[in-house]
Amino acid sequence: MDLSVVIVNYNVRYFLEQALLSVERARVGLEVEVWVVDNNSADNSVEMVRERFPWVRLIANQGNPGFSVANNQAIRQARGKYVLLLNPDTVVEEETFRRCVSFME
Repeated sequence: MDLSVVIVNYNVRYFLEQALLSVERARVGLEVEVWVVDNNSADNSVEMVRERFPWVRLIANQGNPGFSVANNQAIRQARGKYVLLLNPDTVVEEETFRRCVSFME
C-alpha cells in the first residue's frame, strides 16, 4: 500500500463529495486507501459516502470527538507507507499523489 488518505468530515457533505471525486482520479496508478472519519454529521454525509464511494473506508462516529482524535482513529488502522491528512474542502489534481509519493521515495 503506497498511501493512506485520511479525511475528517463534519457537516460539509458537498465539499467532501468534491474532495472524494478528486481523490478518486488522483489515486490511479498507486495503491491508495482512503479513510473518511465522520464526526456525527447531520447532513447525510455518511449515507453519501456509502452510496457514492463504496471503496472508501468509513468510520462513522456517534459523537464529535474532535479533529485530532478522528485523524488518529484512521491513522491507527491505516496500512499505507505514507499517510496524507486531507481537509474535506480540498480538491487535488490528478498528479498530486504520484508526485507526493515520488518525492517521498
